[in-house]
Amino acid sequence: MLKGISPIISPDLLSVLARMGHGDEIVLADAHFPGETFNSNVLRADGIRISDLLEAILPLFELDAYVPSPLIMMAAVQGDELDPKVEEAYLKSIHKTNPNAAPIIRIDRFAFYEQAKSAFAVVMTGETAKYGNIILKKGVTPLI
Repeated sequence: MLKGISPIISPDLLSVLARMGHGDEIVLADAHFPGETFNSNVLRADGIRISDLLEAILPLFELDAYVPSPLIMMAAVQGDELDPKVEEAYLKSIHKTNPNAAPIIRIDRFAFYEQAKSAFAVVMTGETAKYGNIILKKGVTPLI
């Protein structure tokens, strides 16, 4: 057990976060996301909600400050609706450690899939919210 690291972060996820460089992206995917289809580096976080994972990851992970937004979610397919409570819950978790974080941007479903292909890793979670996937872009960790 390590101090200051949430127990919901597995050793494999901690390793991935440490190996990522600035500009690398990680997908926190809902339970419905076809992770294995789009990326060969898939980790499991079954039973864990994305909002909880955000709270665990973001104290350890610098978001990229040099892009319009380091937070990307999938837009609803035409004729479908988003549940605003999903994004609200994510923002609440994000703002606990990043009160000035850029807003979340939304991209088309197929653009999201394309971005997932080049992500450093995909974390399959227990999130069941529709359109619950989010991509985090890593920034430069400040000197201590």
